[in-house]
Amino acid sequence: MEADGTDEEQTDGMIASEAIQQIKMHRGDPFFLGVGFFRPHTPYVAPKKYFELYPIDSIKIPFAPENDRMDIPYAAFAHNCKIPNYGLEDSICIEAKQAYYASVSFIDAQVGRLLDALENNDLLEKTIVVLWSDHGYHLGEHNGLWQKRCLFEESASAPLFVYNPAARGNGSKCDQIVEFIDIYPTLADLCQLDPPINLPGKSLKPLLDAPGMPWNGTAYTQVLRPGDGNPVMGRSVRTDRWRYTDWNRGAEGQELYDHLNDPNEFNNVMADTTYKELIKNLKELLNKNVSCEVPLSPFDPRLL
Repeated sequence: MEADGTDEEQTDGMIASEAIQQIKMHRGDPFFLGVGFFRPHTPYVAPKKYFELYPIDSIKIPFAPENDRMDIPYAAFAHNCKIPNYGLEDSICIEAKQAYYASVSFIDAQVGRLLDALENNDLLEKTIVVLWSDHGYHLGEHNGLWQKRCLFEESASAPLFVYNPAARGNGSKCDQIVEFIDIYPTLADLCQLDPPINLPGKSLKPLLDAPGMPWNGTAYTQVLRPGDGNPVMGRSVRTDRWRYTDWNRGAEGQELYDHLNDPNEFNNVMADTTYKELIKNLKELLNKNVSCEVPLSPFDPRLL
């Protein structure tokens, strides 16, 4: 929705303004500042000027093969996305994408205000900055998937930016697989603090200096589905080349995607016996690192 008024009149604009005041107040002190923004969460609201950045006629529905959903397990679709595009007309979906893009640009501008405040207070070269989102997002991929709570790349992957003034790799993109649980040990390492032992994540400091170095990372994601009567746990492991996903330990379906040859995850190659040993190894990684137990939740019929 296009909003009248200025950035500062929006809730996220107010958050940025308060954070800027905190930066000014504590410019002479060691500080940790956590700034959380609501957008681009639904409803997609941003000042009008951000909508103008994305003309409607420049926005397209994502491509997917006509039969893309044929090899995808039923459980893989979020409970509200089993009907492609919620049954909405393409024109409505395009308007939703425009509003989402506008919301993202609005938040980009608020982040820019914070970085300007650091620079204006002579703190940019003295401050570690980390920016991330809590999850990825679908905007119509796989013939009509929207929002989150899926285990495809668009939903499971999310932005992560780390700026350390002393890092040699600043400004370079890193394509290695990392996890959000790596943020805490990374900050502790950069600040020369002693975190608790046996943390599940690991410091990303080496990648900040050499973004292209060998890393061999893995990332794990899981979601809970209501299921048809009984809840279903979905688990996914992502390596530098592969994504393997199982639903209810495989009883509700499995997926394997080759990101070297199929970055959009259009071709589920689970049925290809060539990958039997690979699947075994990836499933062992899941079993070692991700529980498939279903916790008590509103989805659980035991609570009804």
